[in-house]
Amino acid sequence: MSDAPVVKEMNASGTKGRFVIKLPEGVAELTFSVTTPTLIIADHTGVDPALEGQGLAKRLVEALIADARQAGYRIVPLCPYVNAQRRRHPEWADVFSV
Repeated sequence: MSDAPVVKEMNASGTKGRFVIKLPEGVAELTFSVTTPTLIIADHTGVDPALEGQGLAKRLVEALIADARQAGYRIVPLCPYVNAQRRRHPEWADVFSV
């Protein structure tokens, strides 16, 4: 698995964002929409084919969970991958709004 950092990026208006891992072989990202200061929608997780199988998508979800706990917001898991990870990790229940 790559040691590249997970970076949080926001658009200029602060309504859309993503957690991203950028590598020479491609990009892994988890995108989200901000609905209120205390609620976001995780809407998509994508990993370039050259990076699949390295656990990058899970690292993105873990970064989202950590950020939600630190910033005090809850997550609506619209993305099927994020929702599947939510079901596998009951210890994350405190940050999900389902």
